[in-house]
Amino acid sequence: MTNPLHATVRAYLATFAEITENPGPEPWPLEEILRRAAAAEGLLAFMTDHVDAAFLEACPALRVIACALKGTDNFDLRACRARGVAVSFVPDLLTAPTAELTVGLMIALGRHLLEGDALVRSGGFAGWRPALYGAGLDGAEVGILGMGAIGQAIAQRLRGFGCRIAYADQCRPDAAREAEFGIVFSDADAIIARSDWLILALPLTPQTRHRIDRTALRRMRPGAMLINPARGSLVEEAAVAEALENGTLGGYAADVFEMEDWALATRPRSIDTRLLAHPRTLFTPHLGSAVGRVRQAIEMHAAEDLAAFFAGRPMPGAMKAVP
Repeated sequence: MTNPLHATVRAYLATFAEITENPGPEPWPLEEILRRAAAAEGLLAFMTDHVDAAFLEACPALRVIACALKGTDNFDLRACRARGVAVSFVPDLLTAPTAELTVGLMIALGRHLLEGDALVRSGGFAGWRPALYGAGLDGAEVGILGMGAIGQAIAQRLRGFGCRIAYADQCRPDAAREAEFGIVFSDADAIIARSDWLILALPLTPQTRHRIDRTALRRMRPGAMLINPARGSLVEEAAVAEALENGTLGGYAADVFEMEDWALATRPRSIDTRLLAHPRTLFTPHLGSAVGRVRQAIEMHAAEDLAAFFAGRPMPGAMKAVP
């Protein structure tokens, strides 16, 4: 296990396997993982891991990788298939907490919650003043790029705020689901151009990398807010920093960052300092699934996939096809 586990999950794994666990809190360097995993038959992997052909070559005994996460982009599934290594992911447990966090980022960014908290704590608050006017959600035009499980969960929650929601996706939900969530299908470029709030709920693929680049940012409505709870490299962070500095983008909130997308050799190695310094940004440290009971359930799902594999049963989270 490349990161620490809840005690109940560790105890479950110990019933059928000899385990080596990173006690944390920091991830092991790649060299340490490879040293410890060189003779391992199974790997319980996390968001900090990147498995490619070179990794598999260094771990010749490896037969199965159970990933305690949903996105596949940091794992070379073709290389795994070529070596006969089975791979599983956690399909749905992250959906609700990620959608909740997305709404929280919107409210916090739009209503100046960080600035308000700082003002009260500063000792300079003497009562109501006509200040910190922000952007609410009631009646707002919200665009969602991506209407898979997470996009639908976000739309479901935003409907209660009175938002007008348009979405774009290659695969449309059926008409009944569109009516249930109050969502309208539209062209992605049109959504980018007219939304007060633009939410990214896409997987990271070669086609979606830097979907929000300088060109897209120039198309956005002046003062619009951009929310990214999905993958850092869906946006070009340097371009977002420029759009904030020149005032065309009203704000940016993210739970994910380009530096986390390990499979991309050209990714930045740190977050753009202009983003960190800008007053109209709000960042969380990849907290999408950071609900205690949810994280424990995610780990247990991965552990149960490992148990199923070694017992000769199908893994519930097994990849059925390589994207």
